[in-house]
Amino acid sequence: MSKKCNLRDLVSNFKFEGEFIVSQDHKCGHINDTYILDFKNEDGSIRKYILQRINSDIFKNPEELMDNFKKVTTHIVEKIVQANGDPLRETLNIIPTKDDKTFYKTEDGDYFRALVFIEGARTYMMVERPEHLYTAGKTLGKFQEQLSDFSVEDLYETIPDFHDTKKRYEAFIDAVEKDKKGRVAFCLDDIAFAMKRAKDTELLVNMLEEGNLPLRVTHNDTKFNNVMIDDITGEGIALIDLDTVMPGLSLYDFGDAIRSGATTALEDEADLSKVKFNIDLYEYFTKGYLESAKYELTETEIEYLPFSAKLITLELGIRFLTDHLNGDSYFKVQRKNHNLDRTRNQFKLVADMEENMDDMKAIIQKYCVMETV
Repeated sequence: MSKKCNLRDLVSNFKFEGEFIVSQDHKCGHINDTYILDFKNEDGSIRKYILQRINSDIFKNPEELMDNFKKVTTHIVEKIVQANGDPLRETLNIIPTKDDKTFYKTEDGDYFRALVFIEGARTYMMVERPEHLYTAGKTLGKFQEQLSDFSVEDLYETIPDFHDTKKRYEAFIDAVEKDKKGRVAFCLDDIAFAMKRAKDTELLVNMLEEGNLPLRVTHNDTKFNNVMIDDITGEGIALIDLDTVMPGLSLYDFGDAIRSGATTALEDEADLSKVKFNIDLYEYFTKGYLESAKYELTETEIEYLPFSAKLITLELGIRFLTDHLNGDSYFKVQRKNHNLDRTRNQFKLVADMEENMDDMKAIIQKYCVMETV
């Protein structure tokens, strides 16, 4: 929070409806600071909004980020209206500032944005019912289908090389060699695990460069808790956390959703006996995803869906390990060796996926058959 601008001052800069009465700090999330705001309407009802400080240490150009945000959500709203849906619940909606901008910049250089709070729905840190993962798959597939006709060239790259697994691996090797915090000696097995899979990190990047995979508008952070699920119907209604929407690979979106959804534990669970890749949850998500998206995907994209789940899990494990070696400067940590716990958690999932890869491929084949009219 800016030192010179308290929460009430911030609120006064946006076009909120009603009287601001209370706020609460929302703790979930690795990157941005989030507040839930309550406003009282004239009839006494309460309307909620979201206020977020954009982490400009991570997102170096918040103005470009918000340009992407507005373009993509505007496009999605048009698709929702065409389908007779509810644009206030099925995507994020920006509350403009008093001068009609998508963000407010404080005197200290902090960037804030405001969003409509989606009522009657929630996110889950863990899958509580298998049907949740099925509907999450449908939600991601629908998101990609809605943006299938959006021009990739119209978007900025909010974090350069975000899912360039080849460069992520190179950054990891650099962190090992420099060993700035003297931590290498305490995680040699983890380092060896990543190094053994170095070739995997090059595969999709090389395929994109060679023209064998299409560049698409992608979410790039499709973990399960970024899907809003309706409280009554249990249906997925919207993908949230759109900061990383930019040009990318559909495979990374699918893979990250599997990484975070088809697991038996939170990503920072330190007891690895509790961490397991759940092939049944993988099938639930795959079924929903392919129902929505398979007609937008190429045969090559479909073929590499199982590998993408393993790759993105490996990538995140490498990122956690890199951050641990560098002194925990990127991901928020709440305890000693938090990033190392996250690393080992993700590497356990990678090993499980490798053991289940044949079954994962068979499930893709089961649901990718194209119906004929």
